[in-house]
Amino acid sequence: MPIGLSYKIKKDKSHFVCQNCGYSSLRWVGRCSECESWNSFIEETIVKPSANSNLIATEASKAIKLSEVSFADSPRITSHSNEFNRVLGGGIVRGSLVLIGGSPGIGKSTLMLQEGAYTAKKSFQVLYVSGEESYRQVKLRADRLGINSEDLFILAETDINKILDTFQKIKPQMVIVDSIQTIFQPAFESSPGSISQVRECALAFSKVAKSSNVPIFLIGHVTKDGYIAGPKALEHLVDVLLQFEGDREHFYRILRAVKNRFGSTREIGVFEMKQNGLEEVTNPSALFLEHRKENISGSSIVCIMEGTRPFLVEIQALATSTNFGMPQRTTTGVDAKRLSLLIAVLEKRIGLRLGGYDIFVNAVGGVKIDETSADLGILTSITSSFRDEIVDANTVVIGEIGLGGEIRAVSQIESRLEEAAKLGFKKAIVPKINLKGIENKSLELVGVEKAEEALEEVMA
Repeated sequence: MPIGLSYKIKKDKSHFVCQNCGYSSLRWVGRCSECESWNSFIEETIVKPSANSNLIATEASKAIKLSEVSFADSPRITSHSNEFNRVLGGGIVRGSLVLIGGSPGIGKSTLMLQEGAYTAKKSFQVLYVSGEESYRQVKLRADRLGINSEDLFILAETDINKILDTFQKIKPQMVIVDSIQTIFQPAFESSPGSISQVRECALAFSKVAKSSNVPIFLIGHVTKDGYIAGPKALEHLVDVLLQFEGDREHFYRILRAVKNRFGSTREIGVFEMKQNGLEEVTNPSALFLEHRKENISGSSIVCIMEGTRPFLVEIQALATSTNFGMPQRTTTGVDAKRLSLLIAVLEKRIGLRLGGYDIFVNAVGGVKIDETSADLGILTSITSSFRDEIVDANTVVIGEIGLGGEIRAVSQIESRLEEAAKLGFKKAIVPKINLKGIENKSLELVGVEKAEEALEEVMA
């Protein structure tokens, strides 16, 4: 280098971004100060706004009065599956951005390929963007599911700019992206699936959905903890967040609305995985009770509500002497803290000595129970197993347990009783306060005020 001359090397600005929560730092740190996750920071280059922002037409930024806002009465799009319509709040809302998450192999891609193919027609074209599979692989899966649609377009692409170009050419009425973690913006140097890529691509799809009034479904991966992979901002960005629940080893799948700007978040859809894909279950109560064994202790039937739908679930419990100093408390589908509370009520109010027993509680069928109306059923099942006494097979138990052992009222009792009567149950143990003004000729209604009264009534 000649004397007196100096060269300045232009260096792109960069920062370190936590891949779990999106927190940024000017230097690498081992532990994120926001979400406290370890080794989650990756260096990303700071770039200008993405090039695809000019491709998306948006409304002018102008503040107007609420009374001046006008829109055409646009009905919801009815999908092929009634269960899917139920979870979405009555159908697909035009211009909505929907995120569907679930563990690998649970059925996300299968469900959306089915819905896309069955919904597509000449006047309603659907674009299926596959970022993980080739054209041939998508065709093989469609043949296995028995799907053949002339109006379902397949695009095997991961570049967001090319996807938007195809969208402008085809102008579909619905778009499915499988999956959002594989789509990337070339303006960013980070790899697909990183915080910057996921956030930028999801924002682009959101602008497209709102400006063109086209619903877009994003399929998302989940982490080992069961959360949507990527920033939490992604969940706030979408209009609807649906979560697939269930075990790949079982045939039943539950689609739950975690967030829904256009409907209730208490609704669920029940599906069954078969060789030809996912089939909706119109009567979940009968399905969950199909393999029920009678004349076995530790089993009782409860009626829970998921949104506006009641269905019956079998609660199984097993109380066995512990071989270790600390007894186990294991649950499947039931809140572990709620179980500890009910065990304390049994010991204090009923007089059962459960300190030396391992207790296992299971909600049959992979259902997750998060309402307190199943308390009486859990308490009954534990008592039945501990005493080795059989619960009457034709009895359904409904009620919330208080810390004093009292039975508290539950909501929508009439819907629960109608569902129990429909499936042939003869007797219902319910909170006494719920009996006011209730008539059901198909069921023998027994009102109880305390837990010990319920146990006396329910044991055969």
